[in-house]
Amino acid sequence: MDQRAIGVFDSGLGGLTAVRELTRLLPGEDIVYFGDTGRVPYGTRSRETIIKYARQDVAFLRQFDLKAIVIACGTVSTTALDILAAENPIPVLGVVEPAALAAARRTRNGKIGLIGTQASIRSGAYERLIAGANPETKVLSRACPLFVPLVENGRVEPGDVVIETVAAEYLAPLKEAGVDTLVLGCTHYPLLERVIGAFMGPEVTLINAGAEGARAVAGRLRELEELSDRPRGSCRYFVSDGVEGFSRLASLFLQQDVSGEVSQVEIGQN
Repeated sequence: MDQRAIGVFDSGLGGLTAVRELTRLLPGEDIVYFGDTGRVPYGTRSRETIIKYARQDVAFLRQFDLKAIVIACGTVSTTALDILAAENPIPVLGVVEPAALAAARRTRNGKIGLIGTQASIRSGAYERLIAGANPETKVLSRACPLFVPLVENGRVEPGDVVIETVAAEYLAPLKEAGVDTLVLGCTHYPLLERVIGAFMGPEVTLINAGAEGARAVAGRLRELEELSDRPRGSCRYFVSDGVEGFSRLASLFLQQDVSGEVSQVEIGQN
């Protein structure tokens, strides 16, 4: 048994999709979450900037006694996972490979849609992993740069004309192409799951990168026999910008009040 906490980080709110699944699967684990809300979004940044920010995020989390770090960010997972894993003595796990493998398994007609940030789509990581797992598939990719800032501003509800209009523009080519599986390749996107699902229709399977990543982490810790034996763990949240907006949206998404558990911290700018 290992009572150390699990560290999770993302550019903002999106990593809460991984936190929600981790707390469901592993209720006894302590979780330390960092959302870099002062510098969100990462997906429009250069590779060099993404790596710099990711290293700073990890350095902050390593101040805590952790047994693993989850990169709950599709952009960082596609851009910097190998670098971060090589630089740290504890497991550093991403969300891209688990989501890609899930899509390759679940498609029925071999047509997989992929939506992500500009950086994630540019990397080609999802396409390579899906092709390696299921060479018969065809992946249709679409960058959706407006989704993250809209999520960060709480525009996630069905009936919101802004998010529904943006979603329709991004998703229409994938729907017309007949994809039967859609990878939500940024962990912010599952907060739009109801909007995306309503547009794509019930016959399209949505793959939640954050949840798939959390399941992979749970499996890895079980293999290593490093799970906690406490009955109930705790979650602490840190952000690099004001706590109020994050607390409000996080409480709505996680269906519990987190306002007293969120702290603002300085993150390195150099």
